[in-house]
Amino acid sequence: MFAGGPADRQALIDSLRAAADRDLLTTDELNIVIGALHVSDMQARDIMIPVAQVVTLDVTLSLDALLAIIVGSRHSRFPVIGDDIDDVRGILHAKDLLGLAQGDHADFDIKDCIRHAIKIPESKRLNVLLQEFRVNRNHMAVVVDEYGNTAGVVTIENVLEQIVGEIEDEYDSPDEGHIKRIDPRSFTVKAITPIEEFNERFGTDLSDEEFDTIGGIVLNRFGHLPRRDETVAIMGFEFKVLSADGRRIRLLQLTPPIDIA
Repeated sequence: MFAGGPADRQALIDSLRAAADRDLLTTDELNIVIGALHVSDMQARDIMIPVAQVVTLDVTLSLDALLAIIVGSRHSRFPVIGDDIDDVRGILHAKDLLGLAQGDHADFDIKDCIRHAIKIPESKRLNVLLQEFRVNRNHMAVVVDEYGNTAGVVTIENVLEQIVGEIEDEYDSPDEGHIKRIDPRSFTVKAITPIEEFNERFGTDLSDEEFDTIGGIVLNRFGHLPRRDETVAIMGFEFKVLSADGRRIRLLQLTPPIDIA
């Protein structure tokens, strides 16, 4: 009674963790509350999908070509670009093409279907962005750097995942794999990739006695929770953080020491 409430946010978090230790909160409830507190400290750059991972649609594509990309990627929203990735003309919602899936549409023009693209700076606070998503009923924003170049995209789901944890839908399949080649000399690797899978793909012999995932090994090598674009070398492999939040590494870019078939 005489001690009063927590003096600052960290003290509040410590109190919440103490409450969880006394079974007054479940682990999930604790993580949601802490996630909500951390959102106001995070920026769009911390959670955005890097531009190298964004599936875009060229403004000149035919309807058949668009549908092929949409079906193949299984996303619901796509930035539509003109001359290059920095020339974002708008956002296409896949559902807006449903009525055009059949019949002859020789006069189809994607510009008639796209919606306005919201552009935000990398420094946009997530709590502010979430409020704007709710008010404007947008679910995707294009993130631009200080020079106005496209740095990536962020969705309302990306923001909510900082509060409630990973959100999987019916299209999130483990069969899609954790490792993807993005060019002849680099790959993207999800931090949750099992070490056994990583070893098999790259012919390494990383130990899984202490950590189960490649993210655990990378985090241990850093010695701190890294920010986006921080790099670390392990056994000649360079790991660059593409996506991380206040609690975990999410996505890594891997550059092997030699060409990998």
